[in-house]
Order: sequence, then C-alpha cells, then structure tokens
Amino acid sequence: MNELKTKLQALGLSEEMTDKAIATVAEFVKSKLPENFHKAIDDVLAGQSPDLGGLFGGLGGLFGK
Repeated sequence: MNELKTKLQALGLSEEMTDKAIATVAEFVKSKLPENFHKAIDDVLAGQSPDLGGLFGGLGGLFGK
C-alpha cells in the first residue's frame, strides 16, 4: 500500500488526495465484484496478505483433477 501511495504522491497528489483516490478506486472495484472478494480487497489495502484460498478454492472443480 505504501508503494502505491508513494507512486501517487510522485504524481503530485497530496497525502489526503492519495488516500481519497485509493478509497475511491477500492469502492469502485468492490462494486464490480461479488461480496466475497471485498475482504480480500480490504486486506490488501490494510497491508495484509489476503486469504485467496477461500475465494478460489471452489474453482478447483471447474478444471478437473
């Protein structure tokens, strides 16, 4: 997350504008994805590694074994 903030601030955005831009993009992305992805997005924004096993674990049946 800090890397993204640094890149946005390098473009001339203030810290406040950077935080607002990130929050706006996160809300937009969440509006386009199913709710079960929202926690992963929040985790990434908080600097944590999301638990993707729970999100993608159900896809295993689609590809056979």
